Amino acid sequence: MVNLLGCIVGRWGAGLGRLPRISGQWVWGVWSSPWLGIGLNPRWSSTEGSATQASTQQLGWRRGFSVAIGVLALTLLATGRDYETRFHQREVMRDHTATIIASGQGMQKYLFVNGVGITALSPVTKMMAHLPLAFLDHPPKNALVVCFGMGTSYRSLLSWNMPATAVELVPSVPKLFWYFHADAPGLLSSPNSHVVIDDGRRYLERTRDQYDVITIDPPPPVEAAGSSLLYSKEFYETVKQRLAPGGILQQWLPTGDAVDHAAVARALKESFPYLRVFYVYPKNRWGLHFLASMQPLHSWTPKELAQHMPDSAARDLIEWGPAKDAERQFGALLEKETSIDQLIAEAPDAPALRDDMPVNEYYLIRRRLLPALKRHF
Repeated sequence: MVNLLGCIVGRWGAGLGRLPRISGQWVWGVWSSPWLGIGLNPRWSSTEGSATQASTQQLGWRRGFSVAIGVLALTLLATGRDYETRFHQREVMRDHTATIIASGQGMQKYLFVNGVGITALSPVTKMMAHLPLAFLDHPPKNALVVCFGMGTSYRSLLSWNMPATAVELVPSVPKLFWYFHADAPGLLSSPNSHVVIDDGRRYLERTRDQYDVITIDPPPPVEAAGSSLLYSKEFYETVKQRLAPGGILQQWLPTGDAVDHAAVARALKESFPYLRVFYVYPKNRWGLHFLASMQPLHSWTPKELAQHMPDSAARDLIEWGPAKDAERQFGALLEKETSIDQLIAEAPDAPALRDDMPVNEYYLIRRRLLPALKRHF
């Protein structure tokens, strides 16, 4: 019972009480200090006075070892450095979910969540918004992005002068929007702007709103535990209920190997009748853009896609290049189109990714264990 209460109180006290206010290093120090004190106090030692079980010399050695470990722990606590100190220029925020670091300047800005690099300023994240919106055969009325990140995709949605919603799991992430985009305060105060703190999948399961475009920007790496819940067939069934008639899902798949590509492609193919997929411009290693819909996707030309955009959206698309106008920006992407069947053919035995079959998360088995077995047998 004591252990159970400790697990409950410890998690709430550390995660909700102390971590949002002080660094993880000092949270560890505060919560481990009672046990450190017990170990260093001879009166509380379970072996004190047990001469029948161990010699006086053995007891002295054990106490000395305990003191040495205690001194080492205190030294490490006092001299250790938090992860964020490695960044010269930084903004740090903490909440009950994570520690968030924004670092860098100019176009070399980065976002870290619990020490994991999440995203950087890139035209790729702009295309996640502009590509599906331009592919619509009607003017969009609203759009949704799952995962806020630096807010680049959300900012691009708002450039279409329509209501846009962003769903983000970590409360502090949208609070750093200003660090990456100077116009962030004005955008957040716009009547078209709606930021929701929630799990993206849970939000889609609970809301009754429908969207012309839903763009999914899962946090990298693609192997991250739980990331499969934003690529699975069950997730796509939920997405279909939230798409307005003629709506489009944009699914970004960051990097991954042939099995990852095939598993996601097969899940999409088994969920949507109409699909198109493009390697991310300018380098294939930056992942894939999937477009999925319950209605046919038109074969628009780059010029037609550019003509669908309001001027504000066209300016946003080419803000960071690499092309000089929207037509050429779209043209460069359309040239890298591939097919769902081709992706599946690269790993034909890969099953469709499902909640209970998170293929992307079994990367160690696939990339380390199986190749080693093949080499030896």
